[in-house]
Amino acid sequence: MKVLNRFNELQINPKAILFDTDNTLYDYEPANKAAEKAAQKRAKELLGISEDIFKEFYFQAKKDVKQTLGKTASSHSRLLYFKSMLELLGTRAELQIALDLEHTFWREFLNNAILFESVSDLLILLRNLKIPIGVVTDLNAHIQLRKLAYFGLQDTFDAIVTSEEAGADKPDKRNFILMAKKLNIESLEKVWMIGDNPYADILGAKSVGSIAIQKIHKGIEIGKNDQEPDALIYGFNLFLKHMKKINNR
Repeated sequence: MKVLNRFNELQINPKAILFDTDNTLYDYEPANKAAEKAAQKRAKELLGISEDIFKEFYFQAKKDVKQTLGKTASSHSRLLYFKSMLELLGTRAELQIALDLEHTFWREFLNNAILFESVSDLLILLRNLKIPIGVVTDLNAHIQLRKLAYFGLQDTFDAIVTSEEAGADKPDKRNFILMAKKLNIESLEKVWMIGDNPYADILGAKSVGSIAIQKIHKGIEIGKNDQEPDALIYGFNLFLKHMKKINNR
């Protein structure tokens, strides 16, 4: 772990450690690309449309849904993307096809989602150290809980907050305030938040006084200005070593 700011606070155990899910605990892009490819093939089987047509209408549908719903959990709904795509294609209300495409998408997504190295070992260590750990993540509860269960982490965290529960995506403070309530802590100071997104995770954490730690890997840019993190993680193995060091383990 590379410390940029608040050095002294990062040399002692935090009050709690919070994690983002997507692109933090695992590499999001390979899983998402594989899922979109699988949905495209299924759409060809069901509708006879080409890959180019699928991409054009799917990404337009995604854009439309996000523009309509703003920064909410529902704006990430693949079911809404596929439903909107079918409407743009001029079909009837093909409910079964929309559900089929969503099922295909998430099945393939999970098949290609792999935890980053040392995540499991880190979480075990934190449990042993009796440091409360939570998840603060965007998207709806159903799919995010499915992901955590798929990773075998269903009994790992002390609390989980999704933006569906909070009413808005991060960096909205309600996500973090709700987590504090679930963990029964009065203040989010001395809490560490680990996430990849400078806007959602880093700015969100800093807005409530938490220590913001950015997970860095391919395609991730380090936050700047009000989105500058307090520390960087290039690999969870390094963060694991840091936690062992400050606890003399």
